[in-house]
Amino acid sequence: MGTLPELLDEKDLKIIEILVRNARTSYVDIAKEVGISDVAIIKRVKRLESLGVIKKYTVVLDPKKLNYNAVSIAGIDVEPQYLYDVINELRSKDYVKYLSLTSGDHSIIAVIWAKDSDEMARINREIASLTGVKKVCPSLVLEVIKD
Repeated sequence: MGTLPELLDEKDLKIIEILVRNARTSYVDIAKEVGISDVAIIKRVKRLESLGVIKKYTVVLDPKKLNYNAVSIAGIDVEPQYLYDVINELRSKDYVKYLSLTSGDHSIIAVIWAKDSDEMARINREIASLTGVKKVCPSLVLEVIKD
């Protein structure tokens, strides 16, 4: 069996491109743009989902329009023996919008939304106080250039 990129043709890649642009694009509209029937599009999308190429459909929110005026990308350094405890704790927090385990400068990267700078400071103190956390290195997002 071939590797995943070998299993995808130009039509699959075009469908992916269209859905990335707008996941709510109708099968009929995708079919018109790709040049095949809507039934063929449905089959291809189902195949892309079953292969795990398409993992989920989601909505991209603008935090400022939801009154979250402070957004940070925080690097969090953790003692190795506490790493998964900290991950599990952060996973449960509503203010954490993205969470990843990394091999770079920090053990964990988290995207955090807060209503204002005071709430962001409180959140950073809360994270810093978790058992095993050595350091929290927040970077406030000033402007999103590419989303």
